[in-house]
Amino acid sequence: MMMKNMLLRNDIRKFCGCNVFTAGAVGSSITPEQTFISSPEGSNTTLTCTYDDSANYLHWYQQKPQSGPEFLLLVQKSTDYVRKAEQLDPRISIRLHKENNKVDLEIFPAAVSDSALYYCAMQPTVTQNSNPLYKK
Repeated sequence: MMMKNMLLRNDIRKFCGCNVFTAGAVGSSITPEQTFISSPEGSNTTLTCTYDDSANYLHWYQQKPQSGPEFLLLVQKSTDYVRKAEQLDPRISIRLHKENNKVDLEIFPAAVSDSALYYCAMQPTVTQNSNPLYKK
């Protein structure tokens, strides 16, 4: 699985900011459009990653300080099926742009409490070769 992450963090003026990281399968790519975003509280904040054609599932995760990454959303590219985390905040949504291979995480309205590290991730359609890597 390829992951990219984004960091939303706050500053004195009640802004949230965003840093992006990714992770994925070898030979696949997902890339953040921006590595840091700072948004005024109450604004519409969009985190965007560009993926290659091998992607089938596109994921978003959030990581708060002193915590591990938590699943937010995924969208299946072929069917537009969206799976959400059980306790997903209704201000958070995912948008797929197939025409230009982009996936967005949208937060509206943004709050200082949204400050975190965000990951975009992909699962390719073909995940691995079924042949063994070595023989005994």
